[in-house]
Amino acid sequence: MSSIFKSGSCYKAFIISVVTFGLSYGLYKAVIDNYLAEIVHMMQFDRGVSEFFRELPGFLLVFVLALLYEFSAEKIFKTGALIMLAGMLMQVLIPAQRVPVTIAIFIYSLGEHMQFGMRNTIALQCANRSKEGAALGTQNAAYQFGTLAGYILVAIIFYFFAGMNNLFRLVFILSTLIIFTGFIFSLNMRNCHSSQNQDRQIGRFYFRKKYTKFYMLEIFYGARKQIFFTFGPYLLVLFYGAGAMAISILFAISAIAGFICSPIVGRIIDKLGYKIVMVADTLILVIVCLFYGFAHHIFPMNIAFLVCCVNYVLDSIISLASMASNVYVQDISDTPEEVKATISTGVSVNHLITILIALFGGWIWQVLGIETLFIMSAVFGLLNSAYAASIKVPAKN
Repeated sequence: MSSIFKSGSCYKAFIISVVTFGLSYGLYKAVIDNYLAEIVHMMQFDRGVSEFFRELPGFLLVFVLALLYEFSAEKIFKTGALIMLAGMLMQVLIPAQRVPVTIAIFIYSLGEHMQFGMRNTIALQCANRSKEGAALGTQNAAYQFGTLAGYILVAIIFYFFAGMNNLFRLVFILSTLIIFTGFIFSLNMRNCHSSQNQDRQIGRFYFRKKYTKFYMLEIFYGARKQIFFTFGPYLLVLFYGAGAMAISILFAISAIAGFICSPIVGRIIDKLGYKIVMVADTLILVIVCLFYGFAHHIFPMNIAFLVCCVNYVLDSIISLASMASNVYVQDISDTPEEVKATISTGVSVNHLITILIALFGGWIWQVLGIETLFIMSAVFGLLNSAYAASIKVPAKN
């Protein structure tokens, strides 16, 4: 990693903390769908409502960061960890009822979204010149490694302690402890930003015309991502009857694929350019979406379940191409602080559409069928690539 990141930067402490937070998220993500379906008894529309509140912090992020505009990226990263800790601790202590559980999801998600944009920002700030894609890929691989460990741990817990009461709560407790550990590691992060004074020169709300294409790409990507992220696993739970152990194994396989492919995709971005990568992922995406939505019409149920699992993993690999848009921002920006502000604003722009997809996706599934949802995902993917094709790559000196 020394060839990718600047010597003297905070990348070592950063990567360790990213792995730790990935581990806590892996534990949480592996069980939350089954917890909401089996314990809280949420159906399609209820799940959409809970997902609306999970995604709402992404839209509110630009306003939250306005309050923290004097904070450097690593300080926001650490603050996000504390908020995640509060949300997960609440999940441990509250009763399994829809309203309090949804509030806990909202609080945890707020911290998670604060960290999301900062992970990419810190990776770019620590990267050596012309190694931005590799830095993003390394950061993403570290996070995927942590989530993989979390998924495997959940599979082990549900295999060896099957039938034991409160397994979901046990996982939430472990996740809480690991978030606290990750926060301790993050305290060693220093010198991740180039200049605190420059950081303060970025306004509270940062929109510039030259980033219009980036904002549009975030909207298209957010729409298609949300359908898979929310309703992909829930389809396996409600429609195919997948248990927590099966879901955690699927997520583990997906994380392995992400861990292996993240650095590869990062190097491809550096070699071929972000524009080619953003355009090229569409053909596979359309096939993945259509198979996911229509597999039960084409195959027997047991085969259709396996087809959906394979396509879920393929989608997770395709999603890695979203790193290219961050490299695009880095390429046309003037300062590292502008990169931080733009990526963070992009997260909020992304969530303009994802909160609507989350809110109405469950209703669309319930009324029009799951097929309609994944047709929508394919269409948004096509729009994303068509718009990416219009990008003019700046000439290099």
